[in-house]
Formats: sequence, structure tokens, C-alpha cells
Amino acid sequence: QVQLVESGGGSVQAGRSLRLSCAISEHTGSSRCMGWFRQAPGKEREGVAQITPDGGSTYYGDSVKGRFTISRDKANNTLYLQMHTLKAEDTAVYYCAAGRWPYCSGSLESTGFNYWGQGTQVTVSA
Repeated sequence: QVQLVESGGGSVQAGRSLRLSCAISEHTGSSRCMGWFRQAPGKEREGVAQITPDGGSTYYGDSVKGRFTISRDKANNTLYLQMHTLKAEDTAVYYCAAGRWPYCSGSLESTGFNYWGQGTQVTVSA
């Protein structure tokens, strides 16, 4: 069982930055693909970013490429999402997720993830 706890959400103005963190409960999380997803009101859950177990490869949704960076600190069992140049359309609940396998498909599909955090709200005002 992998438990995930997100933090770092909040309300910011457009153009500003935020960093989300996800505490991973056990060391086996380090052997899984990890990802960030988001869901805005009235919309389906969207894949934001993924990172391989060794942190060597990352994948991003088109809407966040060049603005968001996913990273992981294996020693501290923590996943991060650094968000820059935030836009109003980034407003959503952001979820940390642990994948089923020790590799990432790169497709950003949620079906490859079987453990989820409770989510943290990010609100960006124009």
C-alpha cells in the first residue's frame, strides 16, 4: 500500500509560481512511475506530468510544457511539481499518483496509476 499526501496548493495571481509536494509513504514508491494529474470543475481528470523511477525521463502535457517541471527526491520519498507562469486555466485540484509499474508509458493516462493522493487545490486568478 502506497500513501500519498500532497501539499503546496493555494491561490496565486496569474504569472506567479507555486511548487507542489507529494510525500510518498514507503520506499517502494521509488520504484514506480510517479505522476501529477489535475481536475478542473466540470472537466475530466487530465495528466500533467510523469517521471520515471530513476528520474531520468519526464513527460508533460502539451498545456504545461515549458512551464511545469516534475522531479523526485528519492532519498526523502518526495515528488514535486514546480509550476511557473501560472494561468487561470491551470486552476484545478492537483493529484499525486503512483503508477502500477516500474516504468512510465508516457501517455499521461490515469489508468496506469493505482494509488492517489487526496488532492490539493490550486487557484490562479487572472
